[in-house]
Amino acid sequence: MQPNQFEHAVTAILEKEKRFQPGAYFLVREALDFTVDRISKETNGEKRHVSGKELLQGFRDFVTQEYGPMSATLLADWNITECRHIGEIVFLFIENGVFGKQDSDTLDDFDEIYTFEDAFTKPFLVA
Repeated sequence: MQPNQFEHAVTAILEKEKRFQPGAYFLVREALDFTVDRISKETNGEKRHVSGKELLQGFRDFVTQEYGPMSATLLADWNITECRHIGEIVFLFIENGVFGKQDSDTLDDFDEIYTFEDAFTKPFLVA
C-alpha cells in the first residue's frame, strides 16, 4: 500500500475509532514492516504471513530499539497499554483493507504474550 493510501485508511479509521491516537496506527505499521524484514532475513528473503505472536515480538523489539526508555510513556500516551490493543489495531486495518489475514488469525492471538511492564519498563530500570 502506498503511503498516501495508508494515510487515507488511517484517517477513515480515526473517523470511526477514537480509542487510539493517530501515531499508534503508524507505529503498528512500522513494527509490522520491521517484523516482516527481520523474518525475511531469517528465511533467505522469503516473505510470509506474520502471526500475532511474531508481530508482538517484533513490535516489542522495534519500539524498544526506536524509543528506548521512553517506550512505555509513548505507548501510554497513544493508549496502547496491552498486547491486545496491538491486535485491535491490526484488526481495524484488516477491516479497512489495509492488512490481510488468514482464516486462522484471531484477535485472541494477541492476548497476554507479554506484559507491557516487562517489555517496555523493566528493561530500562536501573538495578
